Formats: sequence, C-alpha cells, structure tokens
Amino acid sequence: MSTIIVPTGFSYVAAALMSTVFLLAGQFVTVSKQRALAGIAYPQLYADKEQMATSPAAAKFNRAQRVHQNTLEYLPSLYVMTVLFGLKNPVLAASSLGLWILGRVAYSVGYVVGPPDNRNNIVTVICATPSFLTLIVGATYSTYQLVAAGV
Repeated sequence: MSTIIVPTGFSYVAAALMSTVFLLAGQFVTVSKQRALAGIAYPQLYADKEQMATSPAAAKFNRAQRVHQNTLEYLPSLYVMTVLFGLKNPVLAASSLGLWILGRVAYSVGYVVGPPDNRNNIVTVICATPSFLTLIVGATYSTYQLVAAGV
C-alpha cells in the first residue's frame, strides 16, 4: 500500500477548491433571482425564443443560466489540474485557481448584466485565461514529474 504525502501548503489548494463552492452558490442565487424575474417555471432550463422576444428578463435569465452551466463544465478539469499541480507547487496552484475564480466572477457579472460580449472584459482576460493556462502547464509538468519519479 502506498502513502500519499501531502506537501506543506496544500491547505491553500483545499481553500481554493472550497472557494469554487461560493462561486457556484453566487451563480445559483443569480440564476434563481433571474428565473423569478423572468417568470420561467421549473423544470424549464432556458427561456425559449418566444419568451426572449417578449421579455428582456428572459434573455437575462438565459445568460445567467448559461454562465452557471459554463462554470460547471469547467470545474471537473480545474479540480483535477489544481490537485495535480498542487502536489508539486501548492501555492502557485491555489493562486492560479483563485485568479481563475476572480476572472470567472467578472465574466459572470459581465455576461449577466449586459450584452454577451461583456463577458470577455479586461479582468477576465487578465485573470482567467492566464491562470487556466498556468494550471494546464503546471498539472502536465507535475504529472510528468510524478510519473518520472515512479510514484
């Protein structure tokens, strides 16, 4: 049986992973609020074209729902990359995920509040994209190191 040795500072990785729960909770609250304002009943996932044509609130609901769904699509790979990278460099892994979350908050606000093009604002470009790339490269290199070490 092998033993996993968690590096010093891995608690930062745990905190960064946990912060995604708060991001999702905030997005959930936004979706719920926009659903109520648009009058979109459950279990309907999105407002249809007719509802969007007659209600700006329906379009806003769709954007809130889409940004939440998009975040859920990213999280599995982000979790894996953050943990793998965190095994070799926990502070940089946690910082990268934290910056991605900051960028995702800006993306969410920009997407929901205004036209869809607002989602790619300066904070998103500066935070989310470089941090995601850092996680990809860091996780790949960490995995290589673990395989090379025979762990």
